[in-house]
Amino acid sequence: MPTALITGATSGLGAAFARRLAGDGLTLILNGRDEERLRATAEHLRKRYGVEVETLPADLTTDDGIEAVAERLRAGVDLLVNNAGFAHRRSYLKVPIEDELRMLKLHCEAVLRLTSAALPGMVAKGRGGVINVASVAAYFPSGSTYGASKAWLVQFSQSAAGEVADKGVRVMALCPGFTRTELHQRAGIDPGGIPGFLWLDADRVVAEAMRDFARGLRVSVPARRYKLIAAVGRLTPPNLLGRIAEKVGL
Repeated sequence: MPTALITGATSGLGAAFARRLAGDGLTLILNGRDEERLRATAEHLRKRYGVEVETLPADLTTDDGIEAVAERLRAGVDLLVNNAGFAHRRSYLKVPIEDELRMLKLHCEAVLRLTSAALPGMVAKGRGGVINVASVAAYFPSGSTYGASKAWLVQFSQSAAGEVADKGVRVMALCPGFTRTELHQRAGIDPGGIPGFLWLDADRVVAEAMRDFARGLRVSVPARRYKLIAAVGRLTPPNLLGRIAEKVGL
């Protein structure tokens, strides 16, 4: 039975990926920092979908945590979903440098190291893939470094995809817009200022992501309105983009 490892698997898009992949019959390995919450999530998935679920508690903002997950990946998986992430509410100069470094550790270094741990085994088998959860914020420079870290993730995913495309392995960056998850609450961001039509449902985001992954896309931007927003982001001068991003909270 194919095996999928999901980071940040107990809430938001990570939990949505877990539900979708369990429904597809995959064996799951769930990573997160909260061991009790991981156990509860795993038990729920086992009962509802009848699949095998392994838990792997580890903090991916630490070297030990990253290495623990990397070691499991080297043992072999068929799909890696790098989903773990967080956001800052305040602008770059108002965020302690330690918090900025934690974000880079999680969004960039952890993704690099975990993807690098997973791909050799996939290439050897000639199948498998990696989905890296980025954000449409990658296309909009703003006062926060969140978008900058996600922009790196998009570029890295495209580079890795090009390297393994002829070996039967896929790598895709997922760039959703505002999605109803715990991310904004944890960052202290008030979702009330974001227009209702911009919000996406996590399960629908994952459904579209899996369709795009099956089609071999290297970047997935769910929802037509965000496809348009991302296209505008690619064509708009950076100075204007920054002002737009600040107004809508990207």
